[in-house]
Amino acid sequence: MEKATFAAGCFWGVEAAFRQVKGVLSTAVGYSGGHFPDPTYKDVCSGKTGHAEVVEVEFDPAQVSYGDLLNVFWTNHDPTTLNRQGPDVGAQYRSAIYFHSPEQESTARESIETAQKRYSKRIVTEITPASTFYRAEDYHQQYLEKRGLAHCSIH
Repeated sequence: MEKATFAAGCFWGVEAAFRQVKGVLSTAVGYSGGHFPDPTYKDVCSGKTGHAEVVEVEFDPAQVSYGDLLNVFWTNHDPTTLNRQGPDVGAQYRSAIYFHSPEQESTARESIETAQKRYSKRIVTEITPASTFYRAEDYHQQYLEKRGLAHCSIH
């Protein structure tokens, strides 16, 4: 099993997209990439923690490749908008790939070049090492599924 961590705006819809992928064993939404220990949702929304809303994906590489997960990432948000996805504005909604290994970093950097061909504007996605993942409050986990929703607008 391997982990992958992505930030692509509001984590509810991003999590729902990854949960549909065969080979994804589990997902968790949370916060990462900042400097504030043990943040709450309210802390992150303040914009003062440096954290992004992220989805941590546990996957079986025998069933789904990291590259396939990157394709899901690129097609489920707009990576050309800085600190914004749709109506959600702030650094906590930034586009970022947090890699867990040198292989993930290399694959992510190659994928950004491929993805850029689909956009007229420059991709602003950060690619940085994974840092501490802080699991979000329980009510955020599988939020859309709990409400009988298949997806939310994340574009």
